[in-house]
Amino acid sequence: MMRSVPLRMVTLGVAIALAGCSFAPPARPSKAPEPASYTATPTPPTSAEAAGVAQKFSLGTRAVPEWWKAYGSSELDALVDEGLQHSPSLDAARHTLESVRQQYRAQVGDALWPSLDAATQVGRQRALGLPNFGRPTNVYDVYAGQLQLSYDFDLFGVSRNEVKQAAAQVDSQSYQFDAAKRALAANIVITAVRASALAEQVSATERLSALAREQMALSGKAHKLGAVAQEDVLASQRNAASIDASLPGLRAQALHERHALAVLLGRTPDQAPAPLSLASLTLPAEVPVLVPSDLLSQRPDVLAAEAAVRAASAQVGVATGNMFPHLSLTASLGTGAFDSAKLFTGAGTIWGATAGITQPIFHGGALRAQRKAAVASYEASISQYRQTVLGAFQNVADTLTALDQDALALRAAQNGEVSARQSFDDTQRRYRLGSASYPVTLASESGWQNARVQAIQATATRLIDTAALYQAMGTPNDETADMQRGAARSSGAQP
Repeated sequence: MMRSVPLRMVTLGVAIALAGCSFAPPARPSKAPEPASYTATPTPPTSAEAAGVAQKFSLGTRAVPEWWKAYGSSELDALVDEGLQHSPSLDAARHTLESVRQQYRAQVGDALWPSLDAATQVGRQRALGLPNFGRPTNVYDVYAGQLQLSYDFDLFGVSRNEVKQAAAQVDSQSYQFDAAKRALAANIVITAVRASALAEQVSATERLSALAREQMALSGKAHKLGAVAQEDVLASQRNAASIDASLPGLRAQALHERHALAVLLGRTPDQAPAPLSLASLTLPAEVPVLVPSDLLSQRPDVLAAEAAVRAASAQVGVATGNMFPHLSLTASLGTGAFDSAKLFTGAGTIWGATAGITQPIFHGGALRAQRKAAVASYEASISQYRQTVLGAFQNVADTLTALDQDALALRAAQNGEVSARQSFDDTQRRYRLGSASYPVTLASESGWQNARVQAIQATATRLIDTAALYQAMGTPNDETADMQRGAARSSGAQP
């Protein structure tokens, strides 16, 4: 019987020590469904050939960290580097991450370690004396100094789960920072391409406007000579007016993209960089396509959603542990005296020790409601994680489909531009030989400029959707691990 008592005590101690671990639901969400392929119809290994490039979709390769360098433009690289260094939004995300890291460090120190404080007291007091004994009042000084130690025993895992919750929040913010960084790079590339495409469209449309006005003037002269009908004159006027009406909006869009690019770089709109030349951007011939299982471990939004599940799980543990007894210990050691000269003598030593246990009994249902709210938040985080996973798969599927169709659209647009240009060149030769009229030459050039606008749009769309696919692939695993190790180093503890 004497030996069974320590065994029961050990068993009880182990049960109490591990109780907090069982209060929290699983910290990792269940395995998400993985599609056999991203798209409804199998994606071909390569896109259709357009502009001399048939993009290869390399399934199973890893994500590219600095993917924008695949465009082969030092000017574009410089823009992205400038944005990553000077963007206020990214800087705010960086400081927010540091704030969360320090909050985690504070949580570790506050929850898992004892607290030790020094307190001093100097006072002068006036107290009533005893009736018929001595003076009616006493005036005296009080000098005291002491160290105060306090510690809360984490019997049911409240503090441990609070630390886990804070660590998960650090992870989530780290992934959000990485997502913000990659999104900024993608937005700079996409905005720069749009600004370049719109600048070239404005130039082509201005030429179309000039051609339309010249055609309108020639129609007016021909009408006066009786060579064309009034309807032909009106048709040329409508065409010129339609082109002129499109120009202000097109110019506004071009300036809007330039202004947006300047802000992404951390500049004021008046310092917007000049548009790049689309011809200076090389379409990457090979783009990575991760398998679905790898995608989930490299998408920052998915990883952030998973960290949110861990935080919500820990919060359930906190809310559950708060329903059980709370044990605390406080102790103090110091010295006190009524005379400062006797403050540090042995007779002035004062000390105290208190152990207290608190068991919640009635809180009007608040503790139970808080736990139910935490459980509901946990279930919501699970559903949000699943939705984020589905959204990631959809993002990749949409960009793959877009790239495959972009190549077909660009090939058709470039074929049309080549034919229109050849027709214009042929018309010019015939005009110089006197076998074609000048109005026919103007109409031929107008056809070429219209085809050129379509080719510019198709080229820009393919470049933009390629950037979107790089962005959809997420962050390589080694970068993610570095972020997590950085969070642990900054906090002084392992999340």
